[in-house]
Amino acid sequence: MTRVVDPVLEEIRHQVLRMGNASEAILEKAVRALFRGDAAAAAEVQGDDLEIDRLDVEIDEAVLRALALQSPVADDLRQVVAAKMIATDLERVGDLARNVAKSAIRLADRPDVEPPLRLRELADEARSLLRAALDAYSDLDVAKAEAVLDEDDQVDQDEDRVIRAAIRELAAHPEHAAQGVDFILVAKNLERVADHATNIAEGVILAAQARNVKHAQKLADAGMGPPNAR
Repeated sequence: MTRVVDPVLEEIRHQVLRMGNASEAILEKAVRALFRGDAAAAAEVQGDDLEIDRLDVEIDEAVLRALALQSPVADDLRQVVAAKMIATDLERVGDLARNVAKSAIRLADRPDVEPPLRLRELADEARSLLRAALDAYSDLDVAKAEAVLDEDDQVDQDEDRVIRAAIRELAAHPEHAAQGVDFILVAKNLERVADHATNIAEGVILAAQARNVKHAQKLADAGMGPPNAR
């Protein structure tokens, strides 16, 4: 028998997945504009971000209705809480894509320096991690979510390599300082996208298994909590 709360939870999940698709699309557009020097496409990103903000508000309202009218408990409550957490991360992905687009516009005006290959690789990694995290949420698949958590350190390392290389270029070619600064900004924004993908994966684990793995390894390393059970 279908419970009264089930359609409510399914609608919230559907809204989050729509928001996830929009966040992927805006990030893809911003990155494509960056590497193609397409200022016009980059300029569209700000408007696209408004749709993500609208979906975020819709999800807020749906979550409040579910809490007020359905009084979810246990598994159902975790589903609602995780959906809200994930929506917050997706809204931030939209903001980060907008930041990448701003850099793309500036770089399109200074096309004499090509974006470094490592930056392209970092962009691919960030987009792939976001896709994997959303797949994990769509399937409520803990194994997929844990795989996302395992990949985050690699993104951090690659961001560091991009920034170090950009700093060396700044020292060697100060005439290209403006472009170098934007490459660093883009790298930082892409790394933050990966961080939000990790947060989404943590939300999946919370929803599916009632395990809060947020900061688990850091706390365990500091002797402030149990080791990560992954």
